[in-house]
Amino acid sequence: MAGFLGAAATALTLFTAPQPAFAQVTAFKQAVAEAAARDEDIAAYYRAHGYAPIWTEATETQRARRAALMSAIRAADLHGLPVARYDPQGLMEKLKNAQTPRDRGLAEVEMTRVFLQYARDLQTGVLVPSRIDPSIVREVPYRDRQTYITDFISSDPTPFLRNLRPRTMEYNALMREKLRMEHLLTQGGWGPAVPASSLKPGAQGTQVVALRNRLMSMGYLKRSNVMTYDATLQEAVRSFQKDHGLNEDGVAGSGTMAEINKSVETRLQSVIVAMERERWLNKERGARHVLVNIPAFTASVVDNGQVTFETRSVVGANQSDRLTPEFSDVMEYIVINPTWTVPRSIVTKEYLPSMQRNPNAAGHIDLIDNRGRIISRGSVNFSRYTARTFPYGMRQKPGRTNALGLVKFIFPNKYNIYLHDTPSKSLFDRDVRAFSHGCVRLADPFDFAYTLLAPQAADPVAYFKRQLATGRETFVHLDTEVPVHIIYRTAFTTPRGHTQYRADIYGRDGRIWDALSKAGVALGAVQG
Repeated sequence: MAGFLGAAATALTLFTAPQPAFAQVTAFKQAVAEAAARDEDIAAYYRAHGYAPIWTEATETQRARRAALMSAIRAADLHGLPVARYDPQGLMEKLKNAQTPRDRGLAEVEMTRVFLQYARDLQTGVLVPSRIDPSIVREVPYRDRQTYITDFISSDPTPFLRNLRPRTMEYNALMREKLRMEHLLTQGGWGPAVPASSLKPGAQGTQVVALRNRLMSMGYLKRSNVMTYDATLQEAVRSFQKDHGLNEDGVAGSGTMAEINKSVETRLQSVIVAMERERWLNKERGARHVLVNIPAFTASVVDNGQVTFETRSVVGANQSDRLTPEFSDVMEYIVINPTWTVPRSIVTKEYLPSMQRNPNAAGHIDLIDNRGRIISRGSVNFSRYTARTFPYGMRQKPGRTNALGLVKFIFPNKYNIYLHDTPSKSLFDRDVRAFSHGCVRLADPFDFAYTLLAPQAADPVAYFKRQLATGRETFVHLDTEVPVHIIYRTAFTTPRGHTQYRADIYGRDGRIWDALSKAGVALGAVQG
């Protein structure tokens, strides 16, 4: 690197000698203006700064900038970025071959273009989320591109580039897991898949040996010669199930076996996708915030980077109109004993057809007009209406059978998504908990409420229960609003740095990986 940059700097000094200084400057500036015209932000920056070079002078400062950028883009794969997009070899050749002021001007702009591409990719992601999946409605914290340049030239270049990445413990842990997975690839991964659709405790034979060997390779089992599915193997399976969000029964059923047989390449793809997703959320998340991970079926309260409360959740079903979207917002209040105003889509798609067959269907839910008055079902000829023309709404009174349960948590958003209780408690015992219309149901909503109310109530449990006992719909505003981040991570790490994996229930990560792959991201392997 140093040799090349020195040679390039020398070349840039030598080729200017035969020409008058004014002609050199004019030719350089014309080339910069011409090349920059293809990018509005680059053109605006150079125009505002008199087309002065950032990279291509033979000064120590600009030499350091070149070295920092070349080093960063060559190592872009460490972050799961597409190295070919930055073409470090081509950029180096362009600099080495710059023999005229015009060549130098063209190289100057190319350096800036690559710098801006790399900076944005590293800080806020290679992809635009909504272009990959319309349910990823996250607002990525994009930065004004010109500020990258102005901040860079006033900073130490190497730390500036290094600090663009997410500065979270999660991102660092994912980077370590990526390196570990790449090293595993050089070692042949976890060995052969287990040639069985399922195995139970007490089983014997070659399939059990294959399961034993696979779990040993994964680090769930110490070296052993056992050929029987014994208590030790059962405990190893249980540990694996815990790390993959499965029912911890110690039985290698079909779902568990499918996860055990996932390849290192598949897991590595999940890690790289998780790193990209972490870049999309590269902003302050709040000293206290709520984190909902859709494929993990969990909702957590996080205080100063530590999970202080976590509960199981049910998320939207895998149907186009029921998927839980990914976005961030701010929780403003809690509703105790909520009324359920049935969304129009549910009224017309689900309840109207039922009431056309039987006017008393869903009789526990009131029919209301546009002024909120209760309408007698006997006065309505449901068969005369379509989903478009049906003039009524539906509303369910507070109570234990209310679809929202006894409490809901509101962060106003245009997607009409919120967290809430539910009377359907049995669904929380399932491995895969994708059953709702899009909102997030909580297994322990009361404890969730106590945690959120603790900063503003001396006895949050007693306070909550007093409001609940009234049976009336009560709005409790949070003294300090709490950011809510609904994310989708099939690979994530524990506080100890261990990585857990979940199934890609909506197929979103698969689509993201396909897009990353098309952009030039490749599965690497670390030698040694």
